[in-house]
Amino acid sequence: MYKTIDGIKCKRGNPLPFGVSLTNDGGINFSVNSRDATSCTLELYKDSGKAFASIEIPGEFKSGSNYAVTIYGLDPEKISYTYRFGGKFDESLGLRFDPSFCLLDPYAKIITGREIWQKGISKPLRGKILTQEFEWKDDALKELSFDDLLIYELHVRGFTMDCGSMIKNKGTYAGIVEMIPYLKELGINCIELLPTFEFDDLEYNGTFEGKTLYNYWGYNTVGFFAPKAAYAKGREATKAVSEFKTMVQKLHQNDIRIILDVVFNHTAEYVPPLGDTYNFRGIDNRTYYILGENGEYKDFTACGNTFKCNDPLVTGFILDCLRYWKTEYHIDGFRFDEGAVLSRSVDGTPMEHPPVLEAISLDPILSSSYLIAEAIDASGLYQVGSYPAPGHWGEWNDKFSHCVRKFIKGDADAGPELIRRIKGSPDIFGGTCPHSPVNYVTCHDGFTMNDLVSYNERHNLENGWDNSDGIAENYSWNCGVEGPTDDPETETLRNRQVKNFFALLMLSRGTPMMLAGDEIRNSQQGNNNVFSRDGKISWINWENMDEHKDVLDFYKKMTTLRNAHPIIRKEAPESSLKEGGYPDLSFHGTEPWSLDENAPFLTFGFMYCEPSEDSFIYCGVNAFWERQSLRLPIIPEGLTWSIYAYTADEEEPEIGDDGYIDIESRSLVILVAEPAERPKKK
Repeated sequence: MYKTIDGIKCKRGNPLPFGVSLTNDGGINFSVNSRDATSCTLELYKDSGKAFASIEIPGEFKSGSNYAVTIYGLDPEKISYTYRFGGKFDESLGLRFDPSFCLLDPYAKIITGREIWQKGISKPLRGKILTQEFEWKDDALKELSFDDLLIYELHVRGFTMDCGSMIKNKGTYAGIVEMIPYLKELGINCIELLPTFEFDDLEYNGTFEGKTLYNYWGYNTVGFFAPKAAYAKGREATKAVSEFKTMVQKLHQNDIRIILDVVFNHTAEYVPPLGDTYNFRGIDNRTYYILGENGEYKDFTACGNTFKCNDPLVTGFILDCLRYWKTEYHIDGFRFDEGAVLSRSVDGTPMEHPPVLEAISLDPILSSSYLIAEAIDASGLYQVGSYPAPGHWGEWNDKFSHCVRKFIKGDADAGPELIRRIKGSPDIFGGTCPHSPVNYVTCHDGFTMNDLVSYNERHNLENGWDNSDGIAENYSWNCGVEGPTDDPETETLRNRQVKNFFALLMLSRGTPMMLAGDEIRNSQQGNNNVFSRDGKISWINWENMDEHKDVLDFYKKMTTLRNAHPIIRKEAPESSLKEGGYPDLSFHGTEPWSLDENAPFLTFGFMYCEPSEDSFIYCGVNAFWERQSLRLPIIPEGLTWSIYAYTADEEEPEIGDDGYIDIESRSLVILVAEPAERPKKK
């Protein structure tokens, strides 16, 4: 029956759904879980001031470990809310209840307090109630396999904040919409966003020369069901929902898919130092985090805590979150940061059949999603090629990145491995593993493509960690000069190397992913870990478009080639022979069909074959520091080789009557077969 608590009409609530929902009789239902708490109080607010009502949920309203209450007589659009939990505080037992903390609902769909970037409106952060409906127009997409994706990784704010972006709504979801024509022209069909779940952009990350450093990347989630409010052009938490959905709809209407980078391995509740308590620690610490025998946090993530993903309640939370973004926001897929953590048991040991991964893989709502794992964690659990998730997942293939970097800078010992990477890394993903390699040369974590060819060492001093943070071994080469240079020969070589990298990425089997800005040689000044750096160093410098137009044009040419030829994208046995006895993919030395794939080399060729389409694509690669000659394979009568792209600045090489072609040092050439005599147009 009804009760009046602190002036608010209440009754026992519905445990499901978790979070906040509107009832058919005009009520607002609140549902939250805690196994160890002894009390739960709902705090209600009408503005940024103090709570106008504190509703301690009666014991008879509790079901198991669930606290639920339905309240009446309030406009859901005009209130916000937090919780207070009572219980024992004993760190040795992992109990950290403190009723003085106002805690954010883990299921909050809208979060207030961080609507304006790096300006706090209120603390603690509060949940708001989602009431508005979004009218989805037709945004259905044709199905694409993993191999058909061409992923473009970007940061919502950093993608358009630079004045050179020439758009109106800089640093926002709406800004991405304004950039859709550019994305289409570039040839990508999928974007992957760095974290967009609500995070605290005022989270302290140290100082440098008196300047406070905050959270820029967003890999410390506060609210898993709410979009980042400061990325909305309206700078209002409620508008973030509609603007995010509009962005997805516009992308879909332009045949561009969207993958979210999600962080379920840890949360923003740093340890040590203890840091802010936002929600999980104060609501149900022992349920949500992996703890040691003395209540200490086990840290497998290098972020102070580890989410207990395979606890049944937490597994349910993760599934609810993914389903919500899939159904409510029409998201196409998810990339799981430090995904190896999702295979750890409740005590942290790796599991052969992790319940959370089986549940995600087999979930009927998520079955059509692109699921991508970063199959590692910060404690050395490396599962690339053996990620224990059933079904067709993608996995970030760092082996590709390391190998191609070594080869292009002149490491002949990387040659044999590069062959395997071009084949789609069958040595890693072969056998019964149904997962697809997601290949990349660069990503947000590390050097940009420009810096990969401009710096031998990381330059992270301004991050405030005495240059000790970030990846130590980058397999980079500065082409003879550390950092920017006016030397034209060095710049020419760097341009060439960038093109070499991208060509091999586009011509390798697996799913390619490129980092936003690489196509215009964006630089981070040698900083390979800009997680706390919001500014010119972490924003894409769009003024580079004119200076590096040749690189941009080359990128477009390579995406066009890949998109036009399924043989490059499709998995096919290397031994399969096409018409005329050609393998679908073959490798060659300086003479056709003569490459020793087990011996070191710096010069080689490879060829894709689609005889039924009269399609042959040959790539001659010379990572040597002197010019080399390669003889081209003989192709069927009626076809002739034509040069499609060349990474050297010199004039395109000619094919000799003897079938040889000269390739400049540290460059590659791509040829396609064309009819020897083209029919005249009528």
